[in-house]
Amino acid sequence: MTHDTEHTISPEALAILGGGQIAYVRSIRSEEVQALFPQAPEIAPGMTLFTLHAADGTPIMLTDSREAALANAMEHQLVTVSVH
Repeated sequence: MTHDTEHTISPEALAILGGGQIAYVRSIRSEEVQALFPQAPEIAPGMTLFTLHAADGTPIMLTDSREAALANAMEHQLVTVSVH
């Protein structure tokens, strides 16, 4: 017998989860970049990019490949988790 339960966790709880060592990668459209990274240069529309975020949702980096985001997380000793 399996129990599929969905759990929710508050942003505050996520912020302290893993002592700041947990992150996640998310794909975004280039049109969303300015909202997350106001200092970023203008990027052509229609591109898929990847962001690395701290567990609380704070954006850490922007890249054009998921592999680069994961490598950056490992370089900074962050454990990446899957979010849905």
